[in-house]
Amino acid sequence: MSDYQMFEAIVRDVEQITAQVKRFTLVSPTGAPLPGFSGGSPNILQMQDGEQRYSNAYSLMSSPLDTTSWQIAVRLESPSKGGSRFMHQQVRPGDTLTVSTPNNLFAIEPQARKHLLIAGGIGITPFLSHIPELEQRQADWQLHYCFHDADNNAFVDALSAAPWRDRVNVHVSALGSRLDLPRLFADLEPGTHVYSCGPAALNEAVKAAAGRHQVPASQLHFEQFIVEDKGGEAFTLVLARSGREFTVPQDMTILQVIENNKAAKVECLCRGVRHLRNDDSGRGSGPPRSVLQRGRESQPAEYADLLLARQRRPVSAGFIARSPASAAGRCADHSSSSRRSRS
Repeated sequence: MSDYQMFEAIVRDVEQITAQVKRFTLVSPTGAPLPGFSGGSPNILQMQDGEQRYSNAYSLMSSPLDTTSWQIAVRLESPSKGGSRFMHQQVRPGDTLTVSTPNNLFAIEPQARKHLLIAGGIGITPFLSHIPELEQRQADWQLHYCFHDADNNAFVDALSAAPWRDRVNVHVSALGSRLDLPRLFADLEPGTHVYSCGPAALNEAVKAAAGRHQVPASQLHFEQFIVEDKGGEAFTLVLARSGREFTVPQDMTILQVIENNKAAKVECLCRGVRHLRNDDSGRGSGPPRSVLQRGRESQPAEYADLLLARQRRPVSAGFIARSPASAAGRCADHSSSSRRSRS
């Protein structure tokens, strides 16, 4: 059974936050509350642009305590693979979008003594939904928000004006105020859980600093936004049960080709967001086991019996591949890991 359902929502408002970031407010067509969610949850937006279909995952940034509406923020990527460009250029108030119920892989650890939140750029969005929950619980938390310059400071004004602004630390690299991770981890209190969301460089730096100070891997939580290089040879995709064949170009994933051709209903929450979580030994940086299990359980039969032309080799999520090696990394939307598409 699928872990989420798709339904229609109305765009109530579109706001220009920075030159590159827009905020979208979504409501139910009936006026009823939207499904509940916990802080850090993403949902999938499906966008239809003529014959082209985009499916991107975005963090819900509104408060989980108020489900009369949802809010997401979309950064316009350059170059865009279509999704962020569609949202910025074509979506207007009153439009209808197909969205999924939320599914959280980046939740707050309720047993933590303290919560250290580290955001990079548009990675601030999941923390904006975490904070109301932390405040409701009267939890001890601190946020460090890192960005390059004023073009990348989405929501800094709101954070600076909030009642809990004394818990917010802003670091602007263009002004020389970079986050001092070694000092931050040297002063880390026992029992603190660390949450990092942003580009790969930030997460790797946080991971390295945590390793040097022997922070237990169970106390580290990462979410990473990456547009993956999907290069490699084109190959032929065969749906085993129907026998339908499609060419997967160098610059597309298997999931995109199936969806664009409406070849099968593909339910896949792992679209572009990578949740990096070490095991207890500190080894491994792949997605949590639940991500891959969910992928297996929610695939339609025709998709699960996928065959890729050429060399036989296993791929993630129960696929069998007869393809160039580059095809393995293109079975999911950007990679076989769970990564959130921002384009």
